[in-house]
Amino acid sequence: MVTACYEKHIDLYLAEELVVFRARSEAEVSRWEKELTEQEANAESFFMSDINRQAAKRDFLSSFKKVVMMPVTAFPIGSPFGSSSSAKTQQAPADSRVTNLQASESGGSSRPRTPTLTSSGANRSSTPVPEPPTTELAAKAAIMNSRLEGIKSLFSLEVALNLTHYAKGSLERAANMVRMGDTHGEAAKQQCRRMFVVLLSILGERHIKNGFDKAVGHLGSYNPHQVREFRKKAVDGDEAGAQDSAIGVEPLITFLELVNVGDLIQQMIDVFYAQEMVATKLIDRDDFLDPAVKEKKRFEQMLDERVAAGLNKGIDVLMDEVEFICASTQVATDFNPGAAGEKNGGAGVVDIGPSRTAKQVVDTVQSHTSMLVGSTDKNMLDVFTQEVGLRLFGALCKHIKRQRISVDGAIKLISDINHYSGFVTSLRQKPLMPYFQALRELGQIYLVHIDPPAAYFSANAKGKRGSLLSTKGSSTSAQAKELAAIIADTQRYHGIFPAEEVYEFAERRADWYLVKGDVERAMYGVGCSVM
Repeated sequence: MVTACYEKHIDLYLAEELVVFRARSEAEVSRWEKELTEQEANAESFFMSDINRQAAKRDFLSSFKKVVMMPVTAFPIGSPFGSSSSAKTQQAPADSRVTNLQASESGGSSRPRTPTLTSSGANRSSTPVPEPPTTELAAKAAIMNSRLEGIKSLFSLEVALNLTHYAKGSLERAANMVRMGDTHGEAAKQQCRRMFVVLLSILGERHIKNGFDKAVGHLGSYNPHQVREFRKKAVDGDEAGAQDSAIGVEPLITFLELVNVGDLIQQMIDVFYAQEMVATKLIDRDDFLDPAVKEKKRFEQMLDERVAAGLNKGIDVLMDEVEFICASTQVATDFNPGAAGEKNGGAGVVDIGPSRTAKQVVDTVQSHTSMLVGSTDKNMLDVFTQEVGLRLFGALCKHIKRQRISVDGAIKLISDINHYSGFVTSLRQKPLMPYFQALRELGQIYLVHIDPPAAYFSANAKGKRGSLLSTKGSSTSAQAKELAAIIADTQRYHGIFPAEEVYEFAERRADWYLVKGDVERAMYGVGCSVM
């Protein structure tokens, strides 16, 4: 009887329930997007406000210069010896304009003012108001810094909670119709599945995906060196040093915080799916053709793709920071103690530990890889660490090719390589091990001592170069053959470095231009005679 009374209204009610849920969800996301856009616009206008003032000042000064350069007769001003009454009448409106200008600057302007040196200490607030930057470069760095700090809030856990709450209410009301059975019960079940699909569509495609896309865009335009200079001016003393040491890890830290929020939202959806859809038998978990099941898999795939894209951008920023550390902190005397010209450059005590550059690089990279543990699945973590290891290997190869390495400095180089290899071993990624084992073997080419060919310019030669044949049995020739054998042994490097690339590394020896001829003669047989 009751079913017959409400039967004709069930389809209309289920359709309206879906429409109301979609409208409330879209309104919630739109409200969040509007607040986020206004916040970004306010921050950008604040940082660019002083730039506009400087432009206004320049326009005023340029106009003033034009007026000053005009002839005196062009001014409609009376004689300076005119009556004092006319001067007073002209001074009165001027004074009123100055008064109005001062009043508007003191109370009417909503734009932040630059504090002056004449303001009294009693009226100064306890928390100083930050001054907007005065140059366009500093303003862009400040905007970049603000966007970086706002990455972690590009999508909201609160919005996700509200959407799931709306979905739960709509599902509970619509699920009451499922108990009617027959065609009406099946229609109600289909409508519940559509509500779940709408939830994932709005939460995933509209909210989370847009947030990740913005985060990836901010990471792509992030320049840590500009932000470093901006923050050095913003802080003083030891605090500046602390800020400077933390700059390198911030891009990926903030993105990983966003990843943690996304991972938490995904876990919320899993719980909602299990309790509200599977437990109530609205969805068959094993029915892979069900639109709701396919939408959930698409939602998870979207999260993985966006996280991977963001991590790729984060790795780019991380490797830029590694290259910056190598270029700015590695001094020439680390790998070539005699480069500074000391008389006892190689006679002092040799520090066999890793250099400051190697320690700083490992600390920077390790802080990134350790933060990702627990916030994502093992497969993505393995891909991330392997990519970091390979990119680190490439950066180190480029760094070594920029150095000049002596036999004494080879000890420091091998210590650095061992430090890098120890870090990579701690990652427990077997595909990375051959690369750094080859790098350790590569360090041996700098340990081979080759005596300079002094016999070429011996006293008996009378200032003329000796014959090439007279040096074949010398110690220089034997040592050059040893180095040539190390260069040509491709199996030593596990197939990572071909002989041509190992030769490029050998060219970075400090004594290369002295021994180049002997090494090439040993490698390619230059100077051999055909019998």
